[in-house]
Amino acid sequence: MKQFKNVPLDAPTALGASTAFTLKRAGHLLGACFVHIESRGRSVTFSGDLGRPNDLIMNAPAPPPATDLLVCESTYGDRTHPSIDPEAELAECLTPALARGAVVVIPSFAVGRAQNLLLQIARLKRKGQLPDVPVFLDSPMAIDASMLYRRFIDEHRLSASECDEMCRAATFVNTAEQSKALSGRGAPMIIVSASGMATGGRVVHHLKAFAGDDRNLILLAGFQAPGTRGAALVSGASRVRIHGEDWQVRAEVRQLQSSSSHADAGEILAWLKQLPRPPRQIFITHGEPGASDTLRQRIERELGWSAVVPEHRQTVELEAEA
Repeated sequence: MKQFKNVPLDAPTALGASTAFTLKRAGHLLGACFVHIESRGRSVTFSGDLGRPNDLIMNAPAPPPATDLLVCESTYGDRTHPSIDPEAELAECLTPALARGAVVVIPSFAVGRAQNLLLQIARLKRKGQLPDVPVFLDSPMAIDASMLYRRFIDEHRLSASECDEMCRAATFVNTAEQSKALSGRGAPMIIVSASGMATGGRVVHHLKAFAGDDRNLILLAGFQAPGTRGAALVSGASRVRIHGEDWQVRAEVRQLQSSSSHADAGEILAWLKQLPRPPRQIFITHGEPGASDTLRQRIERELGWSAVVPEHRQTVELEAEA
């Protein structure tokens, strides 16, 4: 298989004699791109995960190029994100919990969401809107990702000083022994730890340690897929199963509504409207069935373009230009 390293953005890269691909910023996470492939006079674009135009950290997705076929995500194809100030929402969740001496456990995606949370916490503390309680980032992947924001400063909105502020907002917890030691620390404190849906990682150990105390807060910071431990917590489960045992949940459970890094339905449509011309066909993927079909209907109704939700394992043949 042909290997590519340091592929430039916005410049076609040859896959073969008649095929080339171009990467463009998707705005979802640091380094996230969508790909445009051209071969024998035809083209296909894969959106991947699309970010939001006004994300706290990431730049807006690049406009899509003219394409024959477009494969488009639909994670939030059936909804509009609420217009909530994310810092105000986070402060409203954290302030009462910390005032009562809570341990706040935040299951977080390691790349993107963790850094977003640390930046908001740093800003809230600087403005005096949060008490100066200890904050711990307990995820080796999230720690490594945080360092990359300073290295690739041209890839996002933050300045070097803002990257430093984000990284200084928390004590980095690298080893398993340091992670275990958090269980013996006194409250209040904030622990940001992966995984974001509490399906694994170090955060499940913190849930075992702190979910049983009604002073504490479990703050879900992102989408919780059906069937995950995070989804069970959001639905009000009184017990969750971890490592083969049932653990009681007495802690308060809340979910942030303003922190999504996925474009909502209106933002996806706005991105599509930047296409220089309508594609021959749009395939709606990467979403729950209802979300995908709702986005399909909106594309057909509002843009007048052909869109379908493909079946699992369906294949489509793209004929070469005559």
